[in-house]
Amino acid sequence: MLSLNYNLVWIPVLKVIFAIILGGLIGLERELAAKPAGLRTHMLVAGASALLVILGDIMIHQYAHASLTGATRADPIRIIESIVTGISFLGAGTIIFRNRKESVEGLTTAASILFAAAIGITVALHRYFLAAILTVVVILILFGLGYIERFIRKFRRPFEEKSNK
Repeated sequence: MLSLNYNLVWIPVLKVIFAIILGGLIGLERELAAKPAGLRTHMLVAGASALLVILGDIMIHQYAHASLTGATRADPIRIIESIVTGISFLGAGTIIFRNRKESVEGLTTAASILFAAAIGITVALHRYFLAAILTVVVILILFGLGYIERFIRKFRRPFEEKSNK
């Protein structure tokens, strides 16, 4: 019978699930705001980021005792750099320049995707409370500052109309 080692299987699975839940909370706001990357995207980004860091850690421990000592050099920062690079391409796909309005849209969604990846990395590094608190902070920023930005736009509109005349 296949033995599933608790530390090698279930702990990583629980970490990835926790990262997915936190990413989903961020994605829920984007979904409610009808943005291009929502619930599923943020969940998958957070979960994949956590999984990649966990797999890197497993590989470091697995090959640290192998006969290839010296041939395998581990640098955990490279895993994080790779995640950020990949997520940056994903985030860039959400950014749209509207020529007729001369505006850029999707920057906040791109930033929230990057942050979801950072949350996943934080969970993988055993910083669960930090990840949870920062997820709440991001949700407050996305919800709360969205209302403030809309108020500022309404307030700014009369001044923009005067300057266009």
